[in-house]
Amino acid sequence: MPVIPQATIEQVRHASDIVDIISSVLPLKRAGTNFLALCPFHKEKTPSFNVSPSKQIFHCFGCHKGGDVFTFLREFENLSFIESVERLAERARIPIEFEMKPGQREEGSLKEKLRTIHEQVAKRWETTLANDARAAAGRDYLAKRGLSDEAVKRFRIGFAPDEWSDTLNWAKSKKHDADLLEKGGLAIAGDKGHYDRFRGRLIFPICDEQGRVIGFSGRVLSAEQKGGKYINSPETPIFSKRRVIYGLDKAKRPILDAKSAIVCEGQLDTIACHLAGIENAVAPQGTALTADQARILKRYAEEVVLCFDSDTAGQQAALRSLDDLLASGLSIRVAVIPKPHDPDSFIRENGADAFRKLAAGAPGFFDFLLGYLCGVHDADSDRGRINIVSEMRDAVQKTNNPVLIDTHAQKVSHRLGVEVDAVRAEFKKNKRGFQPSEPQFDEPPPEEAEHSMAKPTPVESWLLKLALTERDSAEWLESHLDPDWVTHPAVREILQQHFALLAGNPDAGVPELLATLHAEAFKRVATEAVADGRTIPDPARQLKDIVLRLRNQFIERRLAGIQRELPVVGDEPLAKLLAERTQLKELTRHPLEPLAGA
Repeated sequence: MPVIPQATIEQVRHASDIVDIISSVLPLKRAGTNFLALCPFHKEKTPSFNVSPSKQIFHCFGCHKGGDVFTFLREFENLSFIESVERLAERARIPIEFEMKPGQREEGSLKEKLRTIHEQVAKRWETTLANDARAAAGRDYLAKRGLSDEAVKRFRIGFAPDEWSDTLNWAKSKKHDADLLEKGGLAIAGDKGHYDRFRGRLIFPICDEQGRVIGFSGRVLSAEQKGGKYINSPETPIFSKRRVIYGLDKAKRPILDAKSAIVCEGQLDTIACHLAGIENAVAPQGTALTADQARILKRYAEEVVLCFDSDTAGQQAALRSLDDLLASGLSIRVAVIPKPHDPDSFIRENGADAFRKLAAGAPGFFDFLLGYLCGVHDADSDRGRINIVSEMRDAVQKTNNPVLIDTHAQKVSHRLGVEVDAVRAEFKKNKRGFQPSEPQFDEPPPEEAEHSMAKPTPVESWLLKLALTERDSAEWLESHLDPDWVTHPAVREILQQHFALLAGNPDAGVPELLATLHAEAFKRVATEAVADGRTIPDPARQLKDIVLRLRNQFIERRLAGIQRELPVVGDEPLAKLLAERTQLKELTRHPLEPLAGA
């Protein structure tokens, strides 16, 4: 992957004041030298989210998230580190030159060219829909569907004229060659040369999570029109159908707030939801969610509400999504739209509140599945009951959750009017462990969940706070503190990185220190120590006393260990242990060299 030079990262960091960045999305209130707010990462009634302007870090004492300005943007917007640096660099108008391996620069250049031409084509098709006589049918269709001009602009809907080379001729006038349009999926190579892929269709631009146009979906305007109902961009260097979710660029913040995503079947359904104020709605680029799309949604949501059409195809799409949604860890509910409606027509006829009520009351996936199976099989026949139990068993077993398996065994028993023990026995047959599908794209796997880490002792917490806030004492502390005296692994690692960083850069602050810590748990320990706003009287003397106390505690632990080893060792180890014990006892009689000002 391309790498941003460290010097550029530091330039962006210094140009991005954390108070300015956070206050643009959260109301901050000054509290002493810091600022306070309600934490955006967990629900709370009393502010525990601290922002330190002097240290350029944030820390929440409720959920313990903490970090620098890059961490905040990454967590708040669900961005990668590189994306957070790019976002802040753009804000600060700092150009980024990536360090690239051979071939990466050419690949990056192609992607940039394709994004540029997609943006230009999107604007052109928008203008065509708004003003061109050839787009009259498109404007009429949108008016019949109840889409206002404001809605059309918000979702950048356009129109591609019904001509074979309209886009090609425009591209030629802009010095874009046909091969570039083919690589971007905008043109197709035929026996007689290239021709436009999108012709005579309403155009829905498809954006990535940052809102950049990366593809298109073209819809026919009448049933008589040749070709499929929708034509989508093919796989290109910037567009991968299985990884793109329509509307996510607009819906990610509402999804984060609601912790839930409403997944519709198509673009018009998604747009209808947004226009009705239901802004956590998205749509897959296909008839069912893929494993990659489910993993992307998991970054933002805890559950999904599938809201596909009530026809057979819509119901089947919901069923096909099960495995990948379970693999992602998302909870699943299914909102069944009454026939003959889809979400768009249901909202237009019944209103937004009725749709909200429908989504809020959507049953869990397995409750939906039981109802669906009872509809497609005859629950009054022996064969029908056997099929229902068998298909429910195969689906519920994929959860590997004994509670859910037994719960739905009872529900099947009640629905079919058979003994629950008989259903339980069937549910235990042919048990197969659920195997999550593997990612199908070149992306590092998610970090493994970190083991829970005990908090440092109060003494070591104060040591860390003093070390990171009393910069004048760093040299004395490094020369007098033995890392072995520190018992907490995070405190020990943070101090070692702190000393190493200052040796190369005496002006380095806490944000630079956080960049050297790879474990998120260690970063939380560091930000909590610095964000603690309590003042320390006579910090030089306090630091000396803490180091002395840690030394003596270490000696006590080691002497106790020696005492346990003495009865079971031979003569030579015994002599070494006795000598070590004498040295340790002698060490306790020596005070530490005083710290300047102590």
